[in-house]
Amino acid sequence: MSFDKRVAFYKQWKYLFPAILLMAVVFIAKDVIFAANAIWGFNDTYLVGIRILGLPIEEWMFFFVVPYAIVFIYACLIVYVKTDFLKSVHRPFFVLLSALLIVVGIIYYDRLYTSVIFILTALLLLYNVYKRQPWLGFFLLAYLVSLIPFLIVNGVLTGYFTTEPIVWYDNTQNLGFRILSIPIEDAIYSLMMMLMTIQLMEWFKKKY
Repeated sequence: MSFDKRVAFYKQWKYLFPAILLMAVVFIAKDVIFAANAIWGFNDTYLVGIRILGLPIEEWMFFFVVPYAIVFIYACLIVYVKTDFLKSVHRPFFVLLSALLIVVGIIYYDRLYTSVIFILTALLLLYNVYKRQPWLGFFLLAYLVSLIPFLIVNGVLTGYFTTEPIVWYDNTQNLGFRILSIPIEDAIYSLMMMLMTIQLMEWFKKKY
């Protein structure tokens, strides 16, 4: 579908791949630290057994496959929806969400998954709102659409469809609030990963 004539997603690869690579460097570094401190971990039953810097090869692949799929959703919506009907609401929505994330992150400063992801996501959101990025409306729409496959895929990873989770969490490092079997932090984690990738991709487009 990347070669669909209307979307022609392959034409964006020269902007997308560097964006994914830079995002992956940040997220993999964070994951290495989190896994080393047992904030979360991985069930060897479901893995091929190859690890790099303590992370399964599957986790490394995650940061290239999933962002590609999410940005593809974003690109399709721009072509097929055309009208940015969230244009008037995305700014107040992101400001309010950022304020909430910062407050919760500060209150639960000792729960590292919650505090680190919430505060970093809030700062990234506020930066892009301040810069009045013209693509934020479509980004919000793409994120909302991406929550559908997110619930399915993360449901599998966190044990909703399996006898035991593929990814486990130390619940002393998160809020303990779950959607199905998915920690609420994962939804914000996905938001940050998607936002960073699209922000970088759009920056490369504008610059080059």
